[in-house]
Amino acid sequence: MSNQITIALTKGRIEKSTVELLEKAGFDMSFMEDKGRNLIFESPDKMFRFLLVKAPDVTTYVRHGVADLGVVGKDVLMEHPLGYLEMLDLNFGLCKFSVASTDVYQPHDHKRKRIATKYPTVAKEHFNRKGEDVEIISIQGSVEIAPVIGLADAIVDIVETGSTLVANGLKVYEDICRISARLIVNKAALKNNPELMPFIEKIESIVGNEEVAFK
Repeated sequence: MSNQITIALTKGRIEKSTVELLEKAGFDMSFMEDKGRNLIFESPDKMFRFLLVKAPDVTTYVRHGVADLGVVGKDVLMEHPLGYLEMLDLNFGLCKFSVASTDVYQPHDHKRKRIATKYPTVAKEHFNRKGEDVEIISIQGSVEIAPVIGLADAIVDIVETGSTLVANGLKVYEDICRISARLIVNKAALKNNPELMPFIEKIESIVGNEEVAFK
C-alpha cells in the first residue's frame, strides 16, 4: 500500500472499538497497545497513521485534509455537519439524543420553554421541526442539574443507560434520534488517495452497515 491512510479518532471507547474493528478486518493493530501519552501513532508498515483528538476536532482534521478519515459519534456530526462525507454507520458507540426533565415538566403546554444543552444545533432543529419556539441555553458541563435548579425547563442530551438521569431526578420525555459511531472521509482525499475506497469497502463488508436498533 503506497499511500498512507491517516485516521483521526477520539481516545477512549471509540478508539478501542475502532481498533477492534480493524483487527477483525485483518490488520495488525498491536502498535496501538502501549500508547502512554502519545497522540500520533504510525503502523510499522506505514499503512496507517492515527491521530487521537477530541471528538469535535475529528471533523476539523478531516475537513482540512490533515486526516483522510475520521471515526466520530453522529452527535458530533449533527453539530458540525459540513466539510466531509459521511460514509458508514459503524454500529458501535450506540446511544441516543433525548429530551429529559423532572416530573413537573409539561411538554405539551404552550409556554415558551428554556432548553439547556451541550448540543444547541440539535436541540434547536428538533424543536423547530415540531413548530416550537424555545430558548436554548448552552451549557458546557453536566446539564442534568439545569431543570432541577430552575435554569431550564428541560434538557437535550445524550442518553446511554439513563442511570445519570435517574440519579439526578430526571426522566426521558422524548427520544430524538439514534446515535452511533460513523466513518467520515475528506472529499479531496477520496479522489486523490486510491487506497481509501478499497479500505472503506473492506470495513463496510465487516460492519454490514445495517441499522441496529438502540437497546
